[in-house]
Amino acid sequence: MGKLVRDRISDIIEADGRVAHTRVLDRDEYRSALLDKLVEEAHELREAHNGDERLGELADVHEVFTSLLAAFGIAAEEVAAAATAKRAERGGFDRRIWLE
Repeated sequence: MGKLVRDRISDIIEADGRVAHTRVLDRDEYRSALLDKLVEEAHELREAHNGDERLGELADVHEVFTSLLAAFGIAAEEVAAAATAKRAERGGFDRRIWLE
């Protein structure tokens, strides 16, 4: 089973003397793979144990998020506006409220 990887990973593998078997995904496969990648990176963030690991995993989540915006044709400003509206209506997470 394969997975979506960053653009230079196959170059890095081949520079190490190994063979990278790759293909280019079509639009729908790419969107689906990005959504799977977001979940993967979120799990890795959850498992990160220190600030440096968390920073790296947050960078990965950010990269996937940015790619998702482009893949779905959504501007970052649209997401920010939707987040602002949702925060105004439902609040944020600042108060750390846990619903039992």
